[in-house]
Amino acid sequence: MKEIIGRKMGMTQVYAEDGTMYAVTVVEVLPNVVTLKKTKEHDGYEAIQIGYEDKKERLLNKAEKGIFTKANVSPKQFLFELKGDEMNSYEVGSEIKADLFKAGDIVDVLGTSKGRGYAGVIKRWGHTIGPKGHGSGYHRGQGSFANNGRCNNRVIPGKKMSGHMGNQHATVLNQIIVKVDAEKNYVLVRGGIPGPKKSIVKIRSAVKPALQKTTVKPVIDRSVASAETK
Repeated sequence: MKEIIGRKMGMTQVYAEDGTMYAVTVVEVLPNVVTLKKTKEHDGYEAIQIGYEDKKERLLNKAEKGIFTKANVSPKQFLFELKGDEMNSYEVGSEIKADLFKAGDIVDVLGTSKGRGYAGVIKRWGHTIGPKGHGSGYHRGQGSFANNGRCNNRVIPGKKMSGHMGNQHATVLNQIIVKVDAEKNYVLVRGGIPGPKKSIVKIRSAVKPALQKTTVKPVIDRSVASAETK
């Protein structure tokens, strides 16, 4: 199991040498710096704590300053825990870079989905809209709350109603790494991944890899910097 933290920059398309086009998401993967190691003897489980993106020292509180001073690393904006047998081999102060993965690897991408605010059942759950005639009196309502005479004193848990849509933890399984560039600090993941642009995502080894293996052909080496503006 391997994991790394990155930032979603946007989507673009790349081409293989034979003309095959891949729609990809560009993930900026700056070096993940190990700030702490957790052990089963001391903490009850094994993991490493990493820092992502630099932070100004004047913005640190005492607790954060103690973490980075003890690890002897520069202050970081975000702290995450990464688990996995392969991750435990890294020591405090070492860097985990984009070349942790390679082209063709099957991965899961974890992030926070886009927030849509308060939404009705038609947008949130795909319910059918009512008649649009003025005499209908029912257009975008939630429908009957009756439950065939059972427990009519309450709303049954799980009832699909209007409410806050999105802004939830989301995972996309079995995506394929199309290209990795450790020098320019980016990874190209085939297809879409959760979250808006500039959001933080986690890329990990697939926990339920697809039975049918899918391969990607080597892509032409072109700049993907334009994806940030798309």
